[in-house]
Amino acid sequence: MMWGWGTGSWLGGLWMVLFWVGVVLLIVWAVRFVPSGGQSQRGSSALEILEERFARGEIDATELAERRRELTRS
Repeated sequence: MMWGWGTGSWLGGLWMVLFWVGVVLLIVWAVRFVPSGGQSQRGSSALEILEERFARGEIDATELAERRRELTRS
């Protein structure tokens, strides 16, 4: 008996390792690049967020003008 020490044994183990590395990489890719169902603020600038708050009625026109001035000053 050979007890699995032939050439086929280590090639099978190599394929098993490559398979699991591929699965892990696929999961990492899916988590990082597939958009989530929630709303993402990653691409929004501070001015866009400020204008969205004004549009929703969270802040008034004077507060919008003051904060816009502060954001564009620096």
